Amino acid sequence: MQIDASCYCGAVRYTVVSHTPYPYMRCYCSICRKTAGAGGYAINIMAQAQSLKVEGENQLAFHFGATDDPDRPGELNNSPAKRFFCKQCGSPLWVADPRWPEWIYPFASVVDTSLPKPPEQVHIMLDFIAPWVNVANTNTDRHFNRYPDESILDWHRRHGLYQA
Repeated sequence: MQIDASCYCGAVRYTVVSHTPYPYMRCYCSICRKTAGAGGYAINIMAQAQSLKVEGENQLAFHFGATDDPDRPGELNNSPAKRFFCKQCGSPLWVADPRWPEWIYPFASVVDTSLPKPPEQVHIMLDFIAPWVNVANTNTDRHFNRYPDESILDWHRRHGLYQA
């Protein structure tokens, strides 16, 4: 599936191909919460890195995130992943991680293409949740204190939703 995305001000637009386009995962880590200004939901789809086409590349910037670690109060865990955003409006756009160079992870919040609705929600990184956030707890929701027990690819395959 081709995904079209853009920042709030329109200075950056991109397209990418995804075989795993269901935005099923809601992340509550401090990076997602603080850089996306929300309760989470940032990185929950992936796409083929070599398919990325960007307009407005000169308006791109990136940072490396760091998360609070409840196991080590006061210490931050630095991430090797580049979190790309628009220099003009600050919209988070996608993440690229050198550990998985074949993928990028678009932020669902900037996707303009109508994404399919997932059959379940997976709530992750609950150890990092802001105290004011209420997490949904339906019969289909799954919850993880840290990372889930399956990858984005495996989740799509288990539900028969992988789009070849």
